[in-house]
Amino acid sequence: MDKETKIVLFQNKGVRKTIHGNEWWFSIIDIIAILTDSVNPNDYWYKMKIRVRNEDGIELSTICRQLKLESSDGKKYETDCVNTENAFRIIQSIPSPKAEPFKRWLAKVGYERVREIEDPELATKRTRMLYKLKGYSDSWIEKRMRGIAIREDLTDEWKNRGAEKDVDYGILTAEISKAAFGVTPGEYKKIKGLNRQNLRDHMDDLELIFTMLGESATTEIHRADDSKGVKKLKADAKAGGNIAGGARKKLEKRIGHSIVSKKNFLQ
Repeated sequence: MDKETKIVLFQNKGVRKTIHGNEWWFSIIDIIAILTDSVNPNDYWYKMKIRVRNEDGIELSTICRQLKLESSDGKKYETDCVNTENAFRIIQSIPSPKAEPFKRWLAKVGYERVREIEDPELATKRTRMLYKLKGYSDSWIEKRMRGIAIREDLTDEWKNRGAEKDVDYGILTAEISKAAFGVTPGEYKKIKGLNRQNLRDHMDDLELIFTMLGESATTEIHRADDSKGVKKLKADAKAGGNIAGGARKKLEKRIGHSIVSKKNFLQ
């Protein structure tokens, strides 16, 4: 992906993209132009919507958004776009030999996800493998995987104790982070020079350890107090973060430098 030109290369050809709702959206016309031999991708898209509606009863227009993308004349026009998930849906509806490799890959991914639902250990193994392929050390991967389990325990507690996922989880996480590290997750990402990347994937060992301590302490406080409601959960989150923050400050005083680091794994 090229953030400057807002183009993603797809089979060595450009697909225009833009950020909407905090996720990437891609030009449907550009995808069709690459995966078909149509001389008029706009006309192909128009007929494709009719065909899918008649065959499957599905309105492809409902998965699209009209977003402004730059055209070849340098001006921006409203263009039919889809997010990553629905781009796959579009690809599945294209009866072209060029689309077949993607359809086979989608079928394989779907089969693997069903197996992971039946056996969650497979999902854990896949995550470990992905981190390994990205070049992370075995010791880091162990800490990251343990951190994922601790995080899941915490969010289960939040769910059962009255927190709303989309709204409250971010607030509660920020309380832990501010108390543990003195910065919110958003501020932490700026320190590390991150944009859309996962913050925890760019923490070193000690940062992961103190993150786990703050979240695990918060979970235990919730359980000990049988906390209910966002107000109490927020107070618990601050208390749990303070436990990690106190330990962090003691270590920083002993070693003479901050645990909060600019280091990341972007390289």
